[in-house]
Amino acid sequence: MIRTSLLTIALLCFMSGTQADELQVIPKGVDGVAPQALTHQYLMGLTREALDRSDRNYEELKTSDDLLAHQKRMRDFFFQQLGELPERTPLEPKVVGQLQRDGYRIEKVIYQSQPRHFVTAVLYLPATKPPYPGVLVPCGHTATGKAGETYQRACILLAKNGLAVLCYDPIDQGERFNLFDEQGKPCLGGTTGHSMAGVGAILVGRNTATYRIWDGMRSIDYLQSRPEVDADRIGCTGNSGGGTLTSYLMALDPRIKVAAPSCYLTSMRRLMETIGAADAEQDIHAQIAFGMGHADYVLMRAPKPTLMCTATHDFFDIQGSWDTFRRAKRFYTRMDFAERVDLVETDAKHGFSTQLRVAAVRWMRRWLLNIDDAITEPDFPIATVEELQCSPQGQVMRIDGARNVYDLNAELESKYAPLRKKFWKDTDPKAALAEVRRITGIRPLEKLPEITVKKMGQIDRQGYRIDKLILTSKNGLPLPALAFVPQRPASEAMLYVNGNGKSADAAQGGPFEKLALNEGGSPRVVLAVDLCGLGELGVSDKSRVAQYVGPNWKDIFLAYMLDRPYLTLRAEQILACARFLAGYESADSRRPVHLVAIGECGPPALHAAALEQELFASLLLKQSLVSWVDVVRQPLARNQLANVIHGALKVYDLPDLVAVLPSKKVSIRDPQNALGEPIPSKP
Repeated sequence: MIRTSLLTIALLCFMSGTQADELQVIPKGVDGVAPQALTHQYLMGLTREALDRSDRNYEELKTSDDLLAHQKRMRDFFFQQLGELPERTPLEPKVVGQLQRDGYRIEKVIYQSQPRHFVTAVLYLPATKPPYPGVLVPCGHTATGKAGETYQRACILLAKNGLAVLCYDPIDQGERFNLFDEQGKPCLGGTTGHSMAGVGAILVGRNTATYRIWDGMRSIDYLQSRPEVDADRIGCTGNSGGGTLTSYLMALDPRIKVAAPSCYLTSMRRLMETIGAADAEQDIHAQIAFGMGHADYVLMRAPKPTLMCTATHDFFDIQGSWDTFRRAKRFYTRMDFAERVDLVETDAKHGFSTQLRVAAVRWMRRWLLNIDDAITEPDFPIATVEELQCSPQGQVMRIDGARNVYDLNAELESKYAPLRKKFWKDTDPKAALAEVRRITGIRPLEKLPEITVKKMGQIDRQGYRIDKLILTSKNGLPLPALAFVPQRPASEAMLYVNGNGKSADAAQGGPFEKLALNEGGSPRVVLAVDLCGLGELGVSDKSRVAQYVGPNWKDIFLAYMLDRPYLTLRAEQILACARFLAGYESADSRRPVHLVAIGECGPPALHAAALEQELFASLLLKQSLVSWVDVVRQPLARNQLANVIHGALKVYDLPDLVAVLPSKKVSIRDPQNALGEPIPSKP
């Protein structure tokens, strides 16, 4: 049992004045890799192993049955990872305005992809006699959405060449921003908005992509409902983020007969080796671990006609695009339809350039109109943002009763809340914790590799010394650590993990010194460790998305795609370090280990203590997040991406783990909400 004095000392103020370089454990890195890059290197090792497996599996696809089985396996997995798709409810469409143009007309439309979840769109109709094939154009990441110049030009070119086109605003773009400040301006948009919405979506087992894909599918519903459109001839093309959505929709929605994704498809290997993970919608849970890569978005729809539109100087790597095209071409050839997949490359940077727009339109005409000609793009005027405005006040969230993605996440959480309560009431605690282990993937202690230690130096202080250590398990991430070892024999040990890094309380005369010396009591060995992404292993990222979801967001999303979430990695690191600490500098027996976790280390420490209760004598959580429900219900939750688990709120929340621990073994001090603000204590 933890002593009151121990709690008091552990809650002292953070370090001030300690020389950072004195406590640096790996100043020059490991094997030439800088400390801040070690976590990424570790994750990339897992990524390459998974991608190598995927490559081998692809080469085993030989027969027609193999190809069909692969398509089904990938499609089933994709749908599963998106979570529970919404119910197909009435669209309640309204045409709110029209514009007559040379060779086509525009109708401005609002419909509901879910009840009171409004979509603003523009329908382009040719001046020729219907019916026409219909083409869906999802937008890329641009603030003006459907009014963006390149999207207008693509739509107009399609309409002038005999195809009806529906272009709609994505969430957090155009007229569909989710959140607004006191002045009525959007708080977040584009990639930052998508990633913020994704934090809560992950906890309820969805993804930002779930909402984006559902908007696309319901947009096809609307397109097919129009009497001018031939419902059996539907195409889809979009650029960048719109290329992402085109790739997703063409893989999952069989109504899309012809597709031309632009400036997105590369290979998963080259994507991770170059720009890395992107915003939440482009990172599907466990997809790298499962083996679903960019090529599979094409393979899932084979042998339907698909054109990859690419750019030589795109940040979506062109070599990866050709690798994916080759894989797709071989797949289509095995199906005896080699001519139905092609690639066009323009010597340009990222963007829906004229060459790619023309290529997409020619492809649509070839396969939807049976016209194979060489149309070009003349100059023509485009509309202003105001002319294409659909909602009365320019934003759908200003419509009475409108619901944003955060509302939809919260609604789903409310559905799961009584199920969680019933589960923990009716289920044996051991069985319930086994389900927690399954969901998180946290391995049992006996299956975790033993830690090996490398001593990097020693600092001698009065009454104790500081051992500078690198702790490494087999094929694991090197963890820098500081061990505070008293000169007197120590009967207890304390493992200290802090979101601010291991050195935060290491000053002379500070908390660690007091804990180690414990004047008037038995000394303790204190081990302070930097977990992945923290302290020496932390990265510096000042981007807007990092300000909201955390500086490690790219590696967190990579870990998410590997099915090895940060919380899981950190919990396993805590377990391995605790086991190591119990015997460190102890000649005859293993000491009881007390666990102290501060800030974002709280949730992984709570998981570790709940799942391996015999390993810890006590748990102290300070400034730790209280509940995942609060994350879902706080749209601007700060720095919470590191501590989310996919679908966790279907089964449990953090208070459920606290409840399974003996009350005498757990203490919570200065709890925080999802905004990082202190929660007032109850009177």
